Amino acid sequence: MTGYLAVAEIDIDAPAARVWDVLTSPEQLKKLWFGAEVETDWEVGSPITWSGNWEGKPYQDKGKILEVQPERLLKLTHFSPLTGQDDVPENYHTLTYTLTGNTHLKLEQDNNATEEEADHSQDMWEMLVAKVKEAAETQ
Repeated sequence: MTGYLAVAEIDIDAPAARVWDVLTSPEQLKKLWFGAEVETDWEVGSPITWSGNWEGKPYQDKGKILEVQPERLLKLTHFSPLTGQDDVPENYHTLTYTLTGNTHLKLEQDNNATEEEADHSQDMWEMLVAKVKEAAETQ
């Protein structure tokens, strides 16, 4: 892990299998990722893309699947051209979703350049994990 770390955690009253389904189902992901279409086959080494519109502008974020342990761990990289940064490896974040116990979801994002950037990311991820909780508990 590099840079500042953004962490969002939540307890979910649903089995890990249901939370996993929310994290990997295209229909659920569209709700979690602010309307973006998320495309991947969830195989290690495969690309993942998020395509959508932000404030009226089309965008496509991208990354790669790094690790998959169903119902336990999902690790992937993420880069957004909306940051204005160059598309080079050092500008990618690693997102790590960890499911433990009955059922605790932790989402970590590394490689934030500043504490402020980490705080901004953490606010966004706290909204995302709350949406995961809501979706998993109401299925």
